[in-house]
Amino acid sequence: MADLLNIGVLVSGSGSNLQSIIDNIENKSLPAEIKAVISNRPDAYAITRAKKHGLPWNILEHDNFQNREEFDQELIRILKTSNVELVVLAGFMRLLTPVFLNAFPQRIVNIHPALLPSFPGIHAQKKALDYGVKFSGCTVHFIDEGIDSGPIIIQSVVPVHDDDTEDTLAARILQEEHRIYPLAIKYYAEGRIDIQGRKVRIKDAR
Repeated sequence: MADLLNIGVLVSGSGSNLQSIIDNIENKSLPAEIKAVISNRPDAYAITRAKKHGLPWNILEHDNFQNREEFDQELIRILKTSNVELVVLAGFMRLLTPVFLNAFPQRIVNIHPALLPSFPGIHAQKKALDYGVKFSGCTVHFIDEGIDSGPIIIQSVVPVHDDDTEDTLAARILQEEHRIYPLAIKYYAEGRIDIQGRKVRIKDAR
């Protein structure tokens, strides 16, 4: 059996994408092992999910640190001690500093509820509706020093309906997030991702 990819998942909220990753690992479709789940919020339901599945977890309240760099240094310490190879952001509502990015170059991924480069940042679903787009979706991408600006790994498109609200569109996009995020991590785990500047090539992709 091939070696499993050691991943660390950073969370702030409900953790539905974390759950999707856990489910794919448990059904053997994702060759990875979660070595750390870290939340900056003690009330994040994602931590409850981690506990239910017996995963190692930590809570780092950012208010307990003097600055972002100090917080990121502690994140780095936990992840490196846990032998994490790929950092997975799953609803992590903190901007990471260059200190963190330099510790895991091209080894941090995120999922965004829009078709980047359209509608980066927060409230992406509302921005899409307000703009009047006919299609939206989600994007898995590598993290760089910009806001949702790193190289794109995989995207999925969903239609925008005339009667959509922010909540209904978000729910439809979230279903696709749960499908493509584990898939992108699987591509990484299998060594099929090749980054060439801004372009990500998936080897043997259908």
